[in-house]
Amino acid sequence: MATTLSVFNNKGGVGKTTYMFHIAHVLARRGHRVLLVDCDTQGNLTNYCLNDDEIAEAWKDDGNSIYRVVEPIIRGTGDITTPSPSKLSQAEGDIYLVPGDLRLSDFEDRLGDTWNAARGGDEASLRVQSAIHRYIDAAVSATNATVVLIDMGPNLGALNRAVLASSDYFMTPVAPDLFSIQGTENLGNKLVAWRSQWDQIHTSWTGSHLSLPKGAPIYLGYVLQMHNTRSTDASGMTAGWRIYKDRLEAAIATNIVGKIPDDQTFTWDDGNHLLGQIPNLHSLVPYSQEARKPIFDCTGKDGLRGAHQTKAKESIDLFDDIVAAIENVL
Repeated sequence: MATTLSVFNNKGGVGKTTYMFHIAHVLARRGHRVLLVDCDTQGNLTNYCLNDDEIAEAWKDDGNSIYRVVEPIIRGTGDITTPSPSKLSQAEGDIYLVPGDLRLSDFEDRLGDTWNAARGGDEASLRVQSAIHRYIDAAVSATNATVVLIDMGPNLGALNRAVLASSDYFMTPVAPDLFSIQGTENLGNKLVAWRSQWDQIHTSWTGSHLSLPKGAPIYLGYVLQMHNTRSTDASGMTAGWRIYKDRLEAAIATNIVGKIPDDQTFTWDDGNHLLGQIPNLHSLVPYSQEARKPIFDCTGKDGLRGAHQTKAKESIDLFDDIVAAIENVL
């Protein structure tokens, strides 16, 4: 039975996709069978994992993109399809991908139009709301995945509401800046509303033949990303970024942890929800994206020179704390 974890923030530009790509590879080489699901309509994770020809195959009429999964529902011609995910050939260990698709945005309107009826227990509408959840179950069975990582777009719309409801846990990559602090308030309020509405759905639905998401994902915590570093400071951050670090921690405690129900918050021994820090890796990221492999696997063959090779190899250590936190709940 797989554990499903979403990586989600309503603010973009925080390195979310790069982060997910790397923790998937670390988990895989530690023996976990990983299923990646690209539910971000920008498709950045898919571009990171597959070349152009592979993406074109996934987008064909008989392809395996996430859009092809829900296309019959969007068109009103049937229920979900269950194509097999793509296996990443370059990965060390077992990593599978449900490719993203720009056309998944068409599903947003269908989800919005059926939401009120779903809250009243209408089965046809519930099939729409549970479509991605039910496909993930099928994809887990097809791959024998032990952990599912879902990449989500930076918004608080109907698609993310449906995707997040399917998750056992979620975490939020954030940058130590003013916009991330403001975003925690919007996110916390929306999480409370979505939980209440999914509770209403489970009360209204009296059937037993349709698998519905729980709608109550547990918050694991946040990862600080995209900051510059200074090795002489205890926080590992330069003075400018430290201005917002403490404010961000307080904002998350108040606006997310303090608002959502207790059963939706994971309790860590130290009471802190900071899962780790991934500093700005600057020009190493484009090399990784071009090679379609993790930074820590990039070498001189991928264009790295001098100290960059050492820095790239050592970057795997940055993910130790985060992967340990994930393994704690698997």
